[in-house]
Formats: sequence, C-alpha cells, structure tokens
Amino acid sequence: MALTPRLDLRQTQLLVMTPQLQQAIKLLQFSSIELTEYIETQLEQNPLLERDESVETVDLPADAADNATAVARSDGEPTSVDTAVSGDDHSISDDGLDTEFYDNVFDGESSGSDWQTDPLGGQWQARGGTFDDHESNPGEMVSGQITLQEHLVSQLAVEIDDPIDRVIGVHLIDMLDESGYLSADIAQIAEVLGCPVERVEAVLHRLQDFDPPGIFARSLAECLALQLDERGLLNQPMQAMLAHLPLIARRDWPALARLCGVGTEKVMEMMARIRSLNPKPASVFDYGFAAPVTPDVIMRAQPGGTWIIELNSETLPRVLVNNHYFTQISRAVRNREEKQFVNECFQSANWLVKSLHQRATTILKVASEIIRQQQAFFVNGVQSLRPLVLRDIADAIGMHESTVSRVTSNKFVATPRGIYELKYFFTHGVGGSSGGEVHSAESVRDRIRKMISAEPPQAILSDDALADALQNEGIDIARRTVAKYREAMRIPSSVQRRREKSGEL
Repeated sequence: MALTPRLDLRQTQLLVMTPQLQQAIKLLQFSSIELTEYIETQLEQNPLLERDESVETVDLPADAADNATAVARSDGEPTSVDTAVSGDDHSISDDGLDTEFYDNVFDGESSGSDWQTDPLGGQWQARGGTFDDHESNPGEMVSGQITLQEHLVSQLAVEIDDPIDRVIGVHLIDMLDESGYLSADIAQIAEVLGCPVERVEAVLHRLQDFDPPGIFARSLAECLALQLDERGLLNQPMQAMLAHLPLIARRDWPALARLCGVGTEKVMEMMARIRSLNPKPASVFDYGFAAPVTPDVIMRAQPGGTWIIELNSETLPRVLVNNHYFTQISRAVRNREEKQFVNECFQSANWLVKSLHQRATTILKVASEIIRQQQAFFVNGVQSLRPLVLRDIADAIGMHESTVSRVTSNKFVATPRGIYELKYFFTHGVGGSSGGEVHSAESVRDRIRKMISAEPPQAILSDDALADALQNEGIDIARRTVAKYREAMRIPSSVQRRREKSGEL
C-alpha cells in the first residue's frame, strides 16, 4: 500500500461557540451589578442601543407563562404559584414592589417651589432660607470620615517635634496593615531610611502610645499588652498569660493558673479583662458600608396560601433598539465599510435585547421550579429543606445542568423567610436509617445546631452522642460526619463546650 497524499470529504458534528452564543452564556452568569456594568458598556459602544426610561414593565417570551407550579399552603393543601407574567404581552408585574420613580427634571414652575436664577446662569431653590430639606448623600458622608492614617498623622504632628523622627513615624504609619499591626521588619525599615535600628525602635515605642490603644503592635500578645498597660492592668500574672496564648485557645485553665501563679477564679477574671480588649485596633476606623443584597426574584405570599413569583424590575435593564435612527443612518452610508459597521451594530443590538429577554425567562423558570420543589421549606423552615441537585431542576425544566448552574450563581430570591441565594436550596442528601426518608445536609446541620444549643451543662453531647440521637430520629449519619458538620459551623468540641457551660471559663 503506497503512502500518498490525498483529499477526503468527511461529515462531522461540532459545537461552534459563536459570539452571540458566548454572549448569551455570559449574560446568564452575570449578577445584577455585573449585568448593569455590561449594559452600560454596550450603550457606550453601540449607537443603535438606547436606554428605555418610559417602560415600567419588561416583556417576556410567551413560554414564561408556562412556569405555573404547585406549592404547599400553610395547611398542607397544594395551591399554585403565579409567576409575574400577566396579560397578552406576558409582562412582568410590579404590583406590591412599592417602587417610585422621580423625574430629575425641574422646569422652574413646580408647585411649592420658588426657583430663582443667579447671575452665573445657574438655578437654586429657596426653601425658607434654610438648606435642612436638602437630601444628604451617603457617599458624601462617607468621604468626610477621618481615616486611621489621618488620625495618626495628626497625633504625630503634636507629639513628635524632631523632623527625622517625623519621617520615621510617617513611614511606620504607611506600613500598618488593615488591623493596625506593624507587619514590616524594623531592621528593614531602618535600612530603607538609612538610620540606626535603635532610633526606629524608639520612635515605634512613642507611636505605640497613640490612640487607639494597641496600635503599631507586632503581634497579638503585644497588642493586648499595650491595651492592658494603657489601663494599668499589665501585671506579672497578666504578662505570663499573654505569653501563653495557645493555652487560652485550648482553654487549658489549670495549666494557665499554674503558670500565672494564681487560682482558677483569678484566671477567669483575667480572661474577662482580655475579652474586653480589641484584637484589631484599626477596626474602629473601618467605615466600610456593607452593600445590601438586591434580590433578582421576589416571592410574595397571597391570601389563600398562594405564592406570586416575579422578577425584580429594579435589576432588569431596559434597553431597546432605535430602529428610527438605524433607518436614517442606513440611508446616509457612503461606502461598504460604513454599511457593514451599521449592520453589525444593528444585529448586535437585536441579539442583546433578545438575550436579555431569554435571561429573564430562564431565571424566572429556574426560580419557579426551585420554589416548587422546596415548597416545604417556605412553610415549615430549614428542617423541611429537601435534598436537591442541579440535575433535578435541569430535568424538570428541560435544560442542561450547566445552564442551571449559571442561572443560580450570584442570584438571590426574596422570600417571606429572608433573602437567599438560589444556590442555598441545593444541598446533598443524608440517607435515612433503615431505608427511610432522605434528609438534606442543611437540615441535618440545623438539627445538630439546635441539639447543641439545648444541651444542659451537666450533659454535654459528644459527637458520638449526637450521631446516636440523629440515628434515633431516622437519620443515618456517622460520627465523623457529625464532627465535620460541627466544625463547619464553628461549634467547639464537647470538651470545650463543657468548660464553657460549666462556668470554668
């Protein structure tokens, strides 16, 4: 058989990831904040896209109306879930959201306002000679807060006069971490500044007297010692206790009492003083505001035990394609490149709008099926949370598991029991003893937490005892699994809990 080059025709099937398909997949896994940023970028790049400010409802494809599912009413009878699609256009309802829209346009003729024009051409509103009615901006208030560095520099300017020591002090302030500890090595700082190590040490000791107490410490023990010294409580037994912090973590009170040369009651008093200290002195200057979670899906109870599931209109971007502008510029194009650019923009805009509609429909469909399968949770609580995996939802709605995974990532639902991430409702199962009902891992963890909270000081439950108690309740679980769940919930061991609850702390 001769080896010669030749041409063959073969027919194969390949999955080609077109740019449009990649965009649709990317939109699915975006959170509401990421989606807003992406839409803003598209509005800047595509001249045929514009923000629709006049529409308060978002149209969904007709298949969104197929999301009616069954849930349990408080009395156990099955009722229906109504998705937020109503009417012939299947638009999302905003009923019950209590949202208001304010037009930030002032024409000078608004009732109750006295608009005047200044010589510079601007406008201002007279409100009885006071500006107390002006709404404050939280961002402006945050920017006015003094930082830790500013607080320390102001003290440095008062307490230290020598210019060289001030330079060393400013450098040490810049080397503080977010907790207020000095993480850099003194020898390295002295080498960088070109001064003796003893001088840097002397400046550091002066800075350690600054407010807040415990600042510029190089370890946890030194931080606590500085705060105790500021209160006049740093005696010999306290120094011995700070030198053996690992024994405190292990709650080995007899060993601490022996090393400190005091009784157990005195050790308890010293521990109470240590607990009153701040291990992170810089935290008092942490003005960060926790961003509230904006739910993507809203679940509301209706009279008669039914549920309404709707998309949150605040998280849905409203964009549309400007067909009138497309018609105008299509007539004005002069060459092939311009025509190709306009057509690409038009196709991209249409596909983006279509992808946003598909994203909204998919989120609503997945959330509705999750709520249907976890109906007992919303009635009875976490103890009724059933095992659920991505495959269960994917098979029920006819989608792939990867699609369900993307939809449930960074998406939140507001329920009568609080705001939960959609991923929360997916939990593995723990088998029932003697082939009984399978329990979700989250409900088992909740049961362990409640059993430990209710245990008396005289009868602390070990991991073996917890496993036996769960076995008696029909949950087939091993001791090591109980220990793993307990450690994941940051619950101390039975020995540590016995010491805490028996008053030996």
